Amino acid sequence: MISTSPRAGRRAAGWLGSWLLILVIAFFSARPAAALQGAISSHDPSTIVKRNGVYHVWTTGAQIYHLTSTDLVNWSVGTPVFAAGTWPSWINAYVPGFQGIFWAPECVLRNGVYYMYYSCSLGIAASAIGVATSTDLSTWTDQGMLVNTDNTSPWGSIDPAVFTDTAGRVWMVFGSHLSGIWTVELNPATGKRLNTTITNIAGTSPWCEHEAPYMMQHGGYYYLFYNKGTCCAGVTSTYYVQMGRSTSPTGPFVDKAGLPLLQGNGTNFLTTRGSDIGPGHVGLFVENGVNYLSYHYYDGVRNGAPTLGITSLSWDATGWPVAEPGWLPSGTYTITGQGSGKAWAAASCTTTAGQALVQRTPVAGQACQQWQLLPQGGGVYKVKNVLSGLQADISNCDDAAGTALGLYADSPLNCQNFRVDKSASGQYILAAYYGNRVVEVPNASTADGAALKLWDYNGCTCQYWTIAGVGTTTATRSTLDAALELYPNPTKGGNFLLQLPAGTRATVTVVGLGGRLVYRHELTAAGTNEIPAGLAPGAYVVRVATTEAVATRKLVVL
Repeated sequence: MISTSPRAGRRAAGWLGSWLLILVIAFFSARPAAALQGAISSHDPSTIVKRNGVYHVWTTGAQIYHLTSTDLVNWSVGTPVFAAGTWPSWINAYVPGFQGIFWAPECVLRNGVYYMYYSCSLGIAASAIGVATSTDLSTWTDQGMLVNTDNTSPWGSIDPAVFTDTAGRVWMVFGSHLSGIWTVELNPATGKRLNTTITNIAGTSPWCEHEAPYMMQHGGYYYLFYNKGTCCAGVTSTYYVQMGRSTSPTGPFVDKAGLPLLQGNGTNFLTTRGSDIGPGHVGLFVENGVNYLSYHYYDGVRNGAPTLGITSLSWDATGWPVAEPGWLPSGTYTITGQGSGKAWAAASCTTTAGQALVQRTPVAGQACQQWQLLPQGGGVYKVKNVLSGLQADISNCDDAAGTALGLYADSPLNCQNFRVDKSASGQYILAAYYGNRVVEVPNASTADGAALKLWDYNGCTCQYWTIAGVGTTTATRSTLDAALELYPNPTKGGNFLLQLPAGTRATVTVVGLGGRLVYRHELTAAGTNEIPAGLAPGAYVVRVATTEAVATRKLVVL
């Protein structure tokens, strides 16, 4: 039951920050268009839906907040489900005091009809889940309540997600903090409850932390995802996603170790990486064989703003899903402009630091046109020139429009970090880590030697890049990088834990953002290692090195 949860008040308070962001959306929409990581005011996103070439996401917010995109990169504010100041009249009978702020919507298409499932809550016991229908995603007809919660209910009626099993039966998973995850079967023809049976499938009241469920089917198993930790607290949020699986949509679900989810167990799936803090509320959209995993996170670069994230999902050798921290594995690539057909190149094709980063006619095998992409966590990369070993760098760490890119020695400063977003066309956008402006060829120039600079995202082909692997020698993600876990992040007190893969001996170094080495330690054991670094509050780069590989993670100390 939600009424006994100490988290209910925290969630209600935490949402206030999100609502304030939504209230000032006019301010943000007046700013230049931003790449994906600029899609703020996005909390609890629905699974992506595509109709007539337009992608749609609905999120927690007034009237069921709506975002649209034509490329999966730039998102704009769409029309909400319910008109301003209106909502279905039945809601206030079950949720007294409700004022039109809907939580965690989910939209699915079935038999030509879109079903919008939404939750109504004030963070206390009284809550309910309803459904509305549409044939065009613009005009919606409410169909009433599916499930509700009062002071006697063992479940919490928030965070719905709907899926169809291999037999064609339709299910809704839902549930909240301290009351666990539940499932109920739906009528495929109406989208409403088929019967009265509601089954607890993860977490057991009163000491579970499960909410925001999502389910998908793969390889004979049903995979259940859910959030744990504290949401809605910006950079201090501890939200993270766990998972388990079962051969039946009603369970029993177990984690990778075979331990039951109903006893509080679970395997971590998506956790804080770099400035992507407190990820949550996952959904899977598949197009042209590409798995787009949507989620929200609190952006550490933007004071914890709730932000839409999209990354890739893959499957490991044992059949478990993996949320990749970026679209591309560590490897050597060429980067070619969609508009110009010209490749990224070092201007003087030498090892001299300070030379400009330009576009040139591609020359096969030329090392000054080859680039190593080095994942830094959270979809962030460094881009190193193969010939010189110098890093792509934003001049003087300036985020102004028109700032040129050059090549400089490796530095821990964020002006050498770039976010990489994948567009619906399969090409990529490279955005500055700290300012979100993107790399382009100014004025869509096709000239050899034209310098690359930062500019506001506008969808020009001069901002889209084809990134192609060079050979196969380095284009794989290392075992160390795939298995390394650093937590908690953010951490308090200056210490943290590192989870190393089996058989690993490593050297751990911690560097401040000013480049000063502040901690070094040799690890001789795999598994969980406590790192008593005693770091002062601030941001750091943690580097873990073995004889075979190197992996880095960003760490925030509160």
